[in-house]
Formats: sequence, structure tokens, C-alpha cells
Amino acid sequence: MTSRPAAAQHLRDLARLRRVRDRIDREYAQPLDVEALARGAHMSAGHLSREFRLAYGESPYAYLMTRRIERAMALLRRGDLSVTEVCLAVGCASLGTFSTRFTELVGMPPSTYRRHAALATAGMPSCVAKQVTRPIRNREARVTEPQLA
Repeated sequence: MTSRPAAAQHLRDLARLRRVRDRIDREYAQPLDVEALARGAHMSAGHLSREFRLAYGESPYAYLMTRRIERAMALLRRGDLSVTEVCLAVGCASLGTFSTRFTELVGMPPSTYRRHAALATAGMPSCVAKQVTRPIRNREARVTEPQLA
């Protein structure tokens, strides 16, 4: 059984983690790093990373990159920006890192996605297109087989 002070501290930590996640969602295009996020939450970078992973299943950096890729997908579907312009618009400084992470999450390079997305979502309302094309987070995580006793 946990004590009341420990339970209260856990709730305060969860509230801080939610504020970090909300900040990432709002400021995904800004230069963010784990140290800056941790300072804003009054936590050490290591503690923030560990607790964020426990609460949300991925590191703050992975969550940030997923947000950036989701926004990049929407911009690429519009078709009026180049891949480089999209990369910079979502806050990525390196086209190589952006392309690699995009390919990991979406399953194809951004240039290929841009070509195919217009056809795949033609006539589809943008709110539906966003939902059906959303990248699956943790796709790169290892899948373990269930242990049978």
C-alpha cells in the first residue's frame, strides 16, 4: 500500500509530465531538447526521461519526433511544399534525420509519401485523412512473443 504523501507526489509528477507533453504538442516546431523540457518541469533530464517513458511508453524525444512527423504528413498531403520546406517547418534541422525518422514511422520516405498521399486521400475530409494516415508510435519497438506456460 502506498502512503498518502507518496500518492500525492505521484499525482504531482503526472501533472508535470502532462504539462511537458502538452508543451511538446504546442511547440513541436520550436527547438526543444530534453534538458529544456526538464528545466521547465523542475526535474532533471534523466528523471524526466525515465518518468515520461513510464507514463507514455516512449521518451520525450521520440514523442516530439512523432508529433513532428504527424504534422509533416499533413503538410506533405497538401502538396504545396517541398520535403525540405516541410522538414524545416516542423522544426527539424537535419533533412537526413527527418527522412530517417519519417521512414521509420510511416514506412516510406517523405518524397514517396508526398507522391502517394494525394492519391490515397483524394476526396477524403482532412479530419478523416489525418486519422487514417496517423503514424503508429512505437512501430520500431520490438514485438515479443507471448510466453505460453
